[in-house]
Amino acid sequence: MNHPPLAVLTPLERLVDQVGTVVVGKHAQILDSVACLLASGHLLIEDVPGVGKTTLAQALAASLGLHFSRVQFTADLTPSDLIGVSVYAPTREGFVFHPGPVFTQVLLADEINRAGPRTQSALLEAMEERQISLDGQTRALPAPFFVIATQNPAEQLGTYALPESQLDRFLLCLTLGYPSAAAERALLEGQDRREAVRHLQPVMSAQELLAAQAAVQRVHAAPALLDYLQALVAVTRNGQWFTQGLSPRAALAWLRVARARAFLARRTHVTPEDLQALAVPVLAHRLQPRSGAGRSRSAQVRAMLDAVRLV
Repeated sequence: MNHPPLAVLTPLERLVDQVGTVVVGKHAQILDSVACLLASGHLLIEDVPGVGKTTLAQALAASLGLHFSRVQFTADLTPSDLIGVSVYAPTREGFVFHPGPVFTQVLLADEINRAGPRTQSALLEAMEERQISLDGQTRALPAPFFVIATQNPAEQLGTYALPESQLDRFLLCLTLGYPSAAAERALLEGQDRREAVRHLQPVMSAQELLAAQAAVQRVHAAPALLDYLQALVAVTRNGQWFTQGLSPRAALAWLRVARARAFLARRTHVTPEDLQALAVPVLAHRLQPRSGAGRSRSAQVRAMLDAVRLV
């Protein structure tokens, strides 16, 4: 069996291992986060405060040596606070653009659902097009560009539901959950996580990351695999499981991150297991179960998977 180039995979393996030293006991979630990054997607982490969402974002940025910005989303945050503003400069007799924190390589949008809909929507163009438009000009964002947003559970006070168009721009939605007893003991006995992140050194350059992202696109998806993917997508649209089905953009995103997962597993082809393993983080935040289903979004996705036979 052919394997992806070792020169690319070795830094990726070091990346996963190093992030795991500060985000303890969450190997599967770290792998999914790296797969999301390799697939050139954006990541949404939904969980209660204090379980390591921010630490994961900071550890990924530090381990990649990428420029990192953090924005704490609040009710009074405005779109210009994110993308920047043009200010008149008398010495230049014109307006000068002052870029906002979105002009970075890794943007942590912390507690994104505490800001109002206008501010949440300000990220849409940046996430989709890797650019922002202001005052009739288009300004490109740095490459690579990766948004990691954290979201508190919707039932918490002071939160706003993200619009569906925004949710669709997040390739994956993960939940970290509480640590195991062993992992929590390691946290209690070990170094402070914030201090540990500050001491992380880059294990992979931006150029290596871009090369890995290009290599992921060459991972093979056989016709039979595409048949299975299309069958799953069609089932989401038949009205039996969800109120609305997956869009073509979501189907492409699912395949893209499945390629990344295969690449991390040292395979040059995608398997049905790749699609199945990623189904919940790719689909659950995009799909609403039919009324009366009696299941959560994640449980409904799993039930649908069990009902669709391999073709």
